[in-house]
Amino acid sequence: MARFALITLIVAGSLSPSPGMAGGRPDQHPLIARYCNECHSKQLSEGGLDFSQLGTDLEDAATFARWERIFDRLAQNEMPPPDADQPTAKERQAFTGLLQAKLVDVHAKHKGTVLRRLNRREYQNTLNDLFGTNLKLAGMLPEDGRTQEFDNVGKTLGLSLVHLQKYLDAANLVFATAIANTTNAPQAEHIKASYLETPEAERFVGKKWKQLDDGAIVRFSQGGYPSGMMRGTNVRKPGRYRVRVTGYAHQSKSPITFSVGGTSFARGSTKPIYGFWSFPAGAPGQTHTIEFDTWIEKNYMVAIEPYGIRDPDRYQRESIADYRGPGLAILNVTLDGPLIDQWPSPGHRLIFDGLNRREIEPRNPADKQKRWYRPKFEIISENEEREVQAVLQRIAEVAFRRPPQPSDIERYTQLFVQERQAGSTTERALQTAATAIFCSAKFLYLQEPTGKLDGYALASRLSYFMTRSGPDADLLALAESGQLVTDATLRSETERLLQSPHFDRFLTDFTDNWLDLRDMDFTMPDRSLFPEFDSYLRFSMPLETRQFLRELIDSNLPVSNLVKSDFAMLNSRLAEHYGLPSVNGAEIRKVALPRDSLRGGFLAQASVLKVTANGTNTSPVKRGAWVLERMFDLPPPPPPPGIPGVEPDIRGASTLRQLLTQHRNLASCNACHEKIDPPGFALEAFNPIGGYRERYRSLGNGERVDRMVDGRKVAYRLGPQVDSSGKMPGGGTFQDFRQFRDALAADPRPLAKAMTKKLLVFATGRELGFSDRAEVDRIVTASERHGYRIRDLIHLVVQSDLFRTK
Repeated sequence: MARFALITLIVAGSLSPSPGMAGGRPDQHPLIARYCNECHSKQLSEGGLDFSQLGTDLEDAATFARWERIFDRLAQNEMPPPDADQPTAKERQAFTGLLQAKLVDVHAKHKGTVLRRLNRREYQNTLNDLFGTNLKLAGMLPEDGRTQEFDNVGKTLGLSLVHLQKYLDAANLVFATAIANTTNAPQAEHIKASYLETPEAERFVGKKWKQLDDGAIVRFSQGGYPSGMMRGTNVRKPGRYRVRVTGYAHQSKSPITFSVGGTSFARGSTKPIYGFWSFPAGAPGQTHTIEFDTWIEKNYMVAIEPYGIRDPDRYQRESIADYRGPGLAILNVTLDGPLIDQWPSPGHRLIFDGLNRREIEPRNPADKQKRWYRPKFEIISENEEREVQAVLQRIAEVAFRRPPQPSDIERYTQLFVQERQAGSTTERALQTAATAIFCSAKFLYLQEPTGKLDGYALASRLSYFMTRSGPDADLLALAESGQLVTDATLRSETERLLQSPHFDRFLTDFTDNWLDLRDMDFTMPDRSLFPEFDSYLRFSMPLETRQFLRELIDSNLPVSNLVKSDFAMLNSRLAEHYGLPSVNGAEIRKVALPRDSLRGGFLAQASVLKVTANGTNTSPVKRGAWVLERMFDLPPPPPPPGIPGVEPDIRGASTLRQLLTQHRNLASCNACHEKIDPPGFALEAFNPIGGYRERYRSLGNGERVDRMVDGRKVAYRLGPQVDSSGKMPGGGTFQDFRQFRDALAADPRPLAKAMTKKLLVFATGRELGFSDRAEVDRIVTASERHGYRIRDLIHLVVQSDLFRTK
């Protein structure tokens, strides 16, 4: 064993001399000297590795990372390279075996979730759920840091004075919204409007709009002016409204799709789209109605835009009477709201239950009948401090997600007393103390004791994983009884939360992080190159991906579906975009794919293909690195210092693949590009908006294209042929994306392992490290018995020691 004395030195964490290696230097170890020094020494430090300068103190994070990388390259037979002398299997195993044990020991000693703050979305969800509000609090807070792709990892979630000020502002806004300022529940407003009753009707009916016998107004083109804004639908109060739109497809045998969104005259205001729907053919007396609930902000009006129809001569035509093209007929729109599920709100009851809060009678009782009258309230109490203390106990229990310490309640009670002594009203002083609770570390941070999580910590970890918010009453009751820590109860609660309406938040947040869907609007496709990109396609892209993940989980499908499935989640626009058989309507639904289809799996979805491109062109390097990191948890190392990146030829004269051929000739670049480039080359079959292509598009050189999009001749040209073939790192080749995808799906274990790791990072809020590898492998092996199914993986993750331990 003297041959491997280096390991003894490494585990001791020092460079003390040892028999078998003079001076304790790594480069003088027999194995390294024989097989490694030729390429990794002072004379030639390939990849930036020089064993003569490599430390052995594994307590140092950078040194640990270098030895971890060395372990992986040796254990996976990646080093020494195939054309060099190789150590025997026994030599390799002895070296890596001892190194592995010590890497595990050092990592296990330091691992654990750093005290983890709620990120912006978790903070927003928690307060909205507790108080019954629907406030956009995340936008009020500083952006969260990220570890790799995740924004809920404890070590990157700091706390600053800016955070604290914003938390104060957010808490005050929540209280102002949740606390009732009237003695009776507000009455829902009923609004009914039509285009016929707007000023635009007087100007455009008969010219650009057509009026039918029932009073419906028909629009024959999407966009342009006059727009689909409907005056008279503006709401006076923000809230959840029930919206009904009545109309039909006019002069059309096929359904006509349209969007319903919001618009406001406020400068800089956003224009949200509430959804897309379709009306079948109809006529006066044969109308159709769609209905939905949505949140509408104050002073927003409804805006309706048809999709897929166009009147090419609308700006030249004097009269619309004889036009025979298809149009969208809208009879009327109704809005009812704000809809109130509970009054007073849950937040109001959280603060005031048990207190006698009553209206102060005005000096002139007749004032109550005046429109301007706003009641004022006071709290009447015989023992104010004791009653407020009980309220603060209740607030702290839900805020801290566990029973508070008596010292905590005493501290907040004293704050209340101080505010009263300073002249605040009882209600104002109570709000100040409650604000302090919701700005405290015990609310902002998850309280997780070292070692095995207790029931309360487990309830919070499970809830924030599955529903992205604090634990509900059922979870807290199970935590209090001690039942939640049992395997059976934990499994049943996981299953319950998988079926919760709030599980949609998991689908959104996990795909936003894991697949980068939060960057959907980071770039905008060049309209000259990709004129077919429109709002309907943009709206549908992330819905496909999130509903696809839901289907994988709900149906407990094998993990191979991540890259290859025999179905897709489509609506009419996505089916059209993908060149698939038509699908009626805007609703996303499961659709069986033709046997030879390129689609199926995340890698062929437009959302993923858009966020891995820049809006103008694609990079095999970027897409290849994305696939390695997101699908296989194999983030490639950064490029060597001084090596410039490879930029595409924007003229379209040469492809990035051709430029990469020269780049890969550099020895320092080739090793990484052997892994990065194959998936990137395979995905070259898809353009930046996810459409299939056989040739690149260009605004410079190339063949002219005879194609019309939205009534306009396209400006782009066709450039070089796309080559989506490549060579797999482990050997073998693929000729196109289908063969590449099939090769990935044929080996599901790496996919299952990567998915397990992504779920664990998202669930625990910490990066995984060397000592976690054995437990990850155990989870993956357990899932193998039933075919690596995704719902099973979620349960195995929750049941694992990594999930149940800090």
